[in-house]
Amino acid sequence: MIKILYEDNHLLVVVKPINMPVCEDSSGDLDLLTYLKGYIKDKYNKPGNVYLGLIHRLDRPVSGIMVFAKTSKCASRLSEQVRSGKLHKKYYAVICGSLKGSGVFNDKLLKDSRTNMVCVDSRGKDSSLEYNVISSKGNFSLVDINLITGRSHQIRVQFSSRGYPLYGDQRYNKSASVGEQIALFSYYLSFFHPISGDLIEFIEDIPNRKPFDLFKDN
Repeated sequence: MIKILYEDNHLLVVVKPINMPVCEDSSGDLDLLTYLKGYIKDKYNKPGNVYLGLIHRLDRPVSGIMVFAKTSKCASRLSEQVRSGKLHKKYYAVICGSLKGSGVFNDKLLKDSRTNMVCVDSRGKDSSLEYNVISSKGNFSLVDINLITGRSHQIRVQFSSRGYPLYGDQRYNKSASVGEQIALFSYYLSFFHPISGDLIEFIEDIPNRKPFDLFKDN
């Protein structure tokens, strides 16, 4: 069951579950876009194909808040907000290591389309984020991340390249155990409603799962 945060004639805002692809991929697993099209079709008894615009993405293992557009007009306007930086996302992450304070990471990130891996490389695209360490326990730190640019695997690579890989990241954390779930959650999303122009914000609490539960009392 997908958690619906907001719905009107123009938008659908949901919480993407972990390990669910956003759109159809080679795995053949049910993807979020297909699921939500089915949800709309059934709820409103719509004949034929249902339109639902994909505005932004989350990596398959990552959970969090996403917005979809019910019309092409809204999809175009929201996509423009993504390009202009008006659609704003924040994340919680649990990293390996005891990081302190706050700061900004600025890197050039390059993606290898053959391996779907990203690395820091002078030939890459400018990538920036702001972070604030909320708490540290043992060898783990809970970090609040303000994503300035939205590059593929950006958070995962910018932290791992500095020796602070995300807990459970099977791709960029060499010490991650098989079966561990990556500790990255998109908890905040804001944008301007494509029709009314009103600023809309959505916030979700820290997930009740390992290793986020280490920090639930902080």
